[in-house]
Amino acid sequence: MNFIKEARDKALQGIPLTKDEIIKLLEIPLGSNEDKLLRKVAYDVAQLKTGGEGYIWSAVGADYAPCLMNCQFCSFGKKWDLIKNQVLYSKEQIISKVSQFVSKNAKYVVLRTTEFYSIPKLIEIVKDIRKEVKGDYEIIFNTGELDMTISNLMVESGVNGVYHACRLREGIDTPFDPWDRKNTMNNVFRSGLKLISLVEPIGIEHTNEEIADNFLEIMKYNANISGAMARIPVPGTPLGNIEKISDSRLAQIIAVLRLSGGNVVKDICVHPATLEALKSGANIMVVETGAIPRDVNCENDNWHGVDMDKASKLLEDAGYKI
Repeated sequence: MNFIKEARDKALQGIPLTKDEIIKLLEIPLGSNEDKLLRKVAYDVAQLKTGGEGYIWSAVGADYAPCLMNCQFCSFGKKWDLIKNQVLYSKEQIISKVSQFVSKNAKYVVLRTTEFYSIPKLIEIVKDIRKEVKGDYEIIFNTGELDMTISNLMVESGVNGVYHACRLREGIDTPFDPWDRKNTMNNVFRSGLKLISLVEPIGIEHTNEEIADNFLEIMKYNANISGAMARIPVPGTPLGNIEKISDSRLAQIIAVLRLSGGNVVKDICVHPATLEALKSGANIMVVETGAIPRDVNCENDNWHGVDMDKASKLLEDAGYKI
């Protein structure tokens, strides 16, 4: 178990782990004494690194529409023909959703769109959100590829950061060129916007080496927030018949990532969240509404019934203050 303690010491000293060290931690058998120690150590490190603070990541899916990119895990793919009734949220609806989240202490408000949504339009919506919704919160975009011009406009409009990822098996399970995804991540980093990037979408098909490589790639762009998101099997998509990773495995991955990020990554997000994952080193969880690529419906309420009150309680049960 010495290598777990060595990983803890490096985390506390701000030293990122190497690929081999990350893989060694990911290879720990689930449920073993080493696994239990790993999670305890990661939770203790999380409390020290975050000051015991937990945050809620709220997301508004602005458009429920078929996407020509046809990523094999995404319900929006036009080829899968799963979207029968398109929905486009108005500016007023988006502002209302944001206001509801902020009133319940959401730290981050993510405006999520399909690949070809107008980014200038999204920027104009942000200006109105800033006028109408007061509070201590950050606005994050989760949208298409970005160049430096757009990234700089986002900074000027009051956007705080961007969620973007070069996803697992990018270019294989997706039609995207991995270079394009990484270039956007680099543009976000260069613009001064916060970069948020999770290892995702993780399924039982992904190897420890793939997970380690993906996280180390994220580290290159100084992501402020990282973590892990499970691939949710959506019936009717090409990967819809491959089962989801277990909650315990997702929690273990969270523990490893918590110890791997040195001083680059302070906060670790998990989605979907469980108490197990939050007690294994994650301190951010997600509440989302609207268009959700992990489902075949446009949610007027919150995905899987997880609302702000439930999220707050889950974080508090895990020992975090909101």
